[in-house]
Amino acid sequence: MAKRMAAVAVAVALASVACTRAEQEVAGNFGIAPINGHPNLSGVWQAMNTANWNLEAHSATALDEFWKLGSLASIPAGKSVVVEGRIPYLADAVAQRDTNRAGWPKADPETVCYLPGIPRANYMPYPFQILQTESDVLFAYSYASANRLVEMDEAIVAPVDTWMGQSNGRWEGDTLVIETSAMNGKPWLDRAGNYLTRNAVVTERLTLTSANTIDYQATITDPTIFSSSWSIRMPLYRNVEENAQILEFKCVPFVENLLYSDLIGLE
Repeated sequence: MAKRMAAVAVAVALASVACTRAEQEVAGNFGIAPINGHPNLSGVWQAMNTANWNLEAHSATALDEFWKLGSLASIPAGKSVVVEGRIPYLADAVAQRDTNRAGWPKADPETVCYLPGIPRANYMPYPFQILQTESDVLFAYSYASANRLVEMDEAIVAPVDTWMGQSNGRWEGDTLVIETSAMNGKPWLDRAGNYLTRNAVVTERLTLTSANTIDYQATITDPTIFSSSWSIRMPLYRNVEENAQILEFKCVPFVENLLYSDLIGLE
């Protein structure tokens, strides 16, 4: 009797495992239904770090120019998201980075609501949405209503350079790989003045690691200013609240006084 009970228990356990595997095959990775056999990355995502302030490690710092704002005008401390620890600038490029940094905030394209470029759009302090279909993948961003379509069927050669560049994608196993080029060289990488040129190629890798997290990596190649390719890496987190959505942050009207202050007598 005991042997029969043990056999039944083993059979039930094996059936349970079989059902679980079958359910996984139907539901896809982490219970999310796949699209054309690929992980479904659709959802509202957001980085939770200080990379938009500085990709490299940095201490909390006061912004002396804005002392009247107290702690509101300060830089929060953050760990480096650069895999190699430091960005491998060439000597002349460091000088330009320092010039950018000294000119912040006025010199930062974010200040005047220009499009953020890639990869910065993905770690600004605002949520963004991925909409994945059977053919292409669309990224829609809160900031400046930026967006980009990732061409999956065939690689597109951009006729002109733009702020967001041209993104072409492919699947490598369960990882979405996106190569972005043809950016115009004007976007910064963060508020610390780190930057790219129009010769940059950014290769992103997005891998679903749980139902609510994406492992995000971006490798940057730009021999104009870097001695070697380098990468950033961070998790992206799904917004899990009911009816999660992105809201528009159309910031252009907020910078008109800054842009035209000399013309309207504000200086």
